[in-house]
Amino acid sequence: MKKIILWCAAILAATLSPASQAQILVGQTAGFTGAVAAGVKETTDGAALYFNSVNAKGGVGGQKIELISLDDKFDVKLAVDNARKLIEEKNVVAMFLTRGTPHTEAIIPLLDKHGVPLIGPSTGAMVLHQPVKKHVFNVRATYQREAEKVIAHLASFGITRIALVYPDDSFGADGLAGAQKGMATAKLTPVAMEKFDRTNPDFSEIAPKIYQANAQAVIMVASGQAVAKGVKALRAAGSAAQIATLSNNASSGFAKSLGDNARGVIVTQVFPSERSINYSMVKEAQDLLKASSKMPGELSPAMLEGFAAAKVLVENLRRAGPKPSRETIQTALEGMRKFDLGGLEVNFSPEDHTGLDFADLSIIGTDGKFKR
Repeated sequence: MKKIILWCAAILAATLSPASQAQILVGQTAGFTGAVAAGVKETTDGAALYFNSVNAKGGVGGQKIELISLDDKFDVKLAVDNARKLIEEKNVVAMFLTRGTPHTEAIIPLLDKHGVPLIGPSTGAMVLHQPVKKHVFNVRATYQREAEKVIAHLASFGITRIALVYPDDSFGADGLAGAQKGMATAKLTPVAMEKFDRTNPDFSEIAPKIYQANAQAVIMVASGQAVAKGVKALRAAGSAAQIATLSNNASSGFAKSLGDNARGVIVTQVFPSERSINYSMVKEAQDLLKASSKMPGELSPAMLEGFAAAKVLVENLRRAGPKPSRETIQTALEGMRKFDLGGLEVNFSPEDHTGLDFADLSIIGTDGKFKR
């Protein structure tokens, strides 16, 4: 009898051992509260939609994916603290879907020190693309590409008097560089260039200047709450200029934050329309969302970005072998060629960490939804 008890205990111990309960830990630091909260929630929901589907089928190699998300309140210092905790204490095998250009830049030394790959940062900063950052793998086009696209669109309609508004950080400088490149291609010169404090956006002096410059359009390189404040100030100053902003604001929450000023705002996009079922990735996301009891509502551009990044991460976890590690995931990513995301092809190499170069435009309609 004693032998039987010991044998059962051994079986129970094996069943509850760390190996059998192993999970693939992935880390995320992003502003779940603060200026970009709406977009962060939607991109993370999109990623969770795919992770939940994979986990429901047994995970990757029998291991469930666990995304550990920490709120950095869109604060650079806190983002670094969070990343250190995730990498050094939680021992995540990869970082994922960080938010913010200066925030992502600030954690690169930690990625390099510990050999941790970062997949799908939710920023299109050129500094994360060129020169190539060894451990950063982008799943979206650059802000500069987006800014060029919107300038070309405005110029095609005969709009020539364009103002540029941007924050005093690396994100602002990056978007500004793209806009200026687009302006040069269209042989235009900005009628106004106004910089604001990222930590305390104040448009009380900027808005009248743009109105006085008689701008026909204003490109706002800024995060959600700042754009909403800026548009409100512009309208109060009397400006009826067309407003355009970048894909970091491609969320339903952003459209709602604009209130009555939402209609007609142009938002650049880095993925196909969330209603374009010609792309199998979009159809897959739509179907999973409909079947989910945890995520009511419709698919948004921000959700689609998170969904796409999650697909890339999961594919590389599979390619990394039965026990994915930081090193094997890095190797898998650098060898990813012609991966069909679902109508879009992702390619990485040691010399190129830009997975996609898709850029499009949408306009917020009267119903608060993005129209292509």
